[in-house]
Amino acid sequence: MTDLFKGAPHRPVLYQEVIHALQPVRGGRYVDCTLGAGGHAWGILQDSSPDGEVLALDVDPQAIQQAFERLGQFGQRVHIIQASYMTLGEQLKILGWQAVNGALLDLGLSSMQLDNPDRGFSFSQDAPLDMRFDPRLPVCAADLVNDLPEAELAQVLYRYGEEPRAKRIAQALVRARPITRTLELAQIVERVVGKARISTSRVPRPRKQTHPATRTFQALRIAVNRELDALENVLPQAVEALAPGGRLAVISFHSLEDRIVKQFIRQESRDCICPPRQPVCTCGHRASLVEVVRHPLRPQMTEVQANPRARSARLRIAEKIG
Repeated sequence: MTDLFKGAPHRPVLYQEVIHALQPVRGGRYVDCTLGAGGHAWGILQDSSPDGEVLALDVDPQAIQQAFERLGQFGQRVHIIQASYMTLGEQLKILGWQAVNGALLDLGLSSMQLDNPDRGFSFSQDAPLDMRFDPRLPVCAADLVNDLPEAELAQVLYRYGEEPRAKRIAQALVRARPITRTLELAQIVERVVGKARISTSRVPRPRKQTHPATRTFQALRIAVNRELDALENVLPQAVEALAPGGRLAVISFHSLEDRIVKQFIRQESRDCICPPRQPVCTCGHRASLVEVVRHPLRPQMTEVQANPRARSARLRIAEKIG
């Protein structure tokens, strides 16, 4: 990948693949539902010059500030709003946009958030146990760890982290309450799970040690920010907003997200969604999408070497049927 982002606070994942998927055109209108530092939005605005526009959403005030600095050169062509992508339909109405030519979702955690010790996302730095994308949210990770009943806490770890030792970890966390710091949490989980293990994949990737607290931190982050609920909420809004021929591109970083995206695209690519054994269609469903790629695109080895955090990224692409 051409290193357009050397020295930038965040390197956008699958940048070239996203721009190729969305196919920005002059005068087009696009939505970046997860703005971050603005890397993907920058590319869309560049390729849709001189009059293409981007509506850019993010709940993180720090991301909004950095994006304003990066994208200021595009003036009124970019509309940066601190809001959840669950309000996508509402934001489009405010702008008066009837349809868009492309929509992007880059899910999960950004490098800026992970590297900021005050945000509490990382198990490698000591920080308050927070994990909120939006500081205005009423519940943080410490609230879940310290207030949930043991059974509910175990369910969170199992459902959102796919942690096989969820019950044992929940028991240990309840015994150690109160827990307020990230390293404290990580050390408790490590005592239950054991030392870091080497992760391998059938896809050639650099071998990496997986920290034993990875699944627990993922689960708490997803629960705090209600990420899966938000994803299920925004996908229909994004498809509704697309003009015929418009593209939807979604980058996910773990199987829970990718499964939701895959199942949604597959369902919206079918005319009938009745049970397989039902002899006559009664659902009235009509396909609204066609899959552009059957299997998700993955980062090239050169990108993973330059940005190891890209290794688990998966890009799915669909196109609105006319």
